[in-house]
Amino acid sequence: MSDIHQGGAVATSAPPSSVDEGLAPGDLAAKYGLSVSGARPGLFEYVRQLWSRRHFIVAFSSAKLTAQYSQAKLGQVWQVATPLLNALVYYLIFGLILGAGRGMGKDVYIPFLVTGIFVFTFTQNSVMAGVRAISGNLGLVRALHFPRASLPVSFSLQQLQQLLFSMVVLVAVAMVSGSYPAMSWLLVVPALFLQFVFNVGIALIMARAGAKTPDLAQLMPFIMRTWMYASGVMFSIPVMLKDKPAWIADVLMYNPAAIYMDLVRFALIDGYGAENLPAHVWAVAAGWAVLFGAGGFVYFWKAEERYGRG
Repeated sequence: MSDIHQGGAVATSAPPSSVDEGLAPGDLAAKYGLSVSGARPGLFEYVRQLWSRRHFIVAFSSAKLTAQYSQAKLGQVWQVATPLLNALVYYLIFGLILGAGRGMGKDVYIPFLVTGIFVFTFTQNSVMAGVRAISGNLGLVRALHFPRASLPVSFSLQQLQQLLFSMVVLVAVAMVSGSYPAMSWLLVVPALFLQFVFNVGIALIMARAGAKTPDLAQLMPFIMRTWMYASGVMFSIPVMLKDKPAWIADVLMYNPAAIYMDLVRFALIDGYGAENLPAHVWAVAAGWAVLFGAGGFVYFWKAEERYGRG
C-alpha cells in the first residue's frame, strides 16, 4: 500500500492483483476477452460480416443514385440522357465524319455504338467511384465500424442500377434499328452479371489504391479514356486493325471491357453475329470476373485495418 498526502487528504493505491503479474499484454487481453479495435477479421468472417450488411449496401446505393441528380431540374432523367448524349456526340464524330462504322450498316452501327457507350460507362463509373470510395467517405469510415468493402460494392451496385435505367433506351434503340426481342436477348443477363462481378473486383482494387494515394482520382480519367479507345467502343477492332499484326487485335479484343461489350452486342443486335466474337468468349468473360472479383476482394481485405487511419 502507498499513501499520498496532499492538503490533508490521503489517497491510497493498491498494487496490481498478484494473479495478473507476469502476464504478457496479449495474454492479459485474452484473459479478459479484449480485442484490438479495428483489427482485420478472418476472410470467411469478413464475408459473413459483409453479407450481414447487405441491406445497408442496397439502401446506400439507392440513396446515392437518387441524390446524384437531386439538384438538376430533370432529376433522374439524366441517368439515361447523359450516356445517350455521349453516344450522339460519338456518332457524329466517329460514325458520320470519320466513318468508324465501316463494314456495318446504320441498322447495326447505331445500336453497336450505343451499346458500347452504355456498357463501357458501367465499368468506367464503377472504377471512378471505387477510387473515391474510401478517401471520399473518411467521415463515415472513421465514425462507424463496418466492413469497408461495403462502400466499393455499394458504389458498383449503384452503377448497375443506373445501367438498368439506361437499358430501357438501349432496347428502344435496338428495336428502332430492326433488332427485335429474341431468345438471344436473355444472354444479356449473364453477360452483365459477369461484368458486375468484374466491376466490383476492380472497384475494390481501386478503393485500396485510392485510399493510400488520393491523387489517383486525378489520373484515372486519362487512363479510362485510353482504355475506352482501346476497347472498340466506337469501332470494330478487327476491321480497324486488319492491316496491323494480328496479335494487336487479339490483345484488344480479349481485354475485359471489349469482351463484355461484345457479349451484350451479340445478344441484342441481329446483324452482329458470333464471327465478331473472339474464341471461347464466355470462358474468358467468366475468367476475368473470377480473377478480378476474388482477387480484388482479397486484395482489399488485406488492408482492412488501415482504412481511415493517418
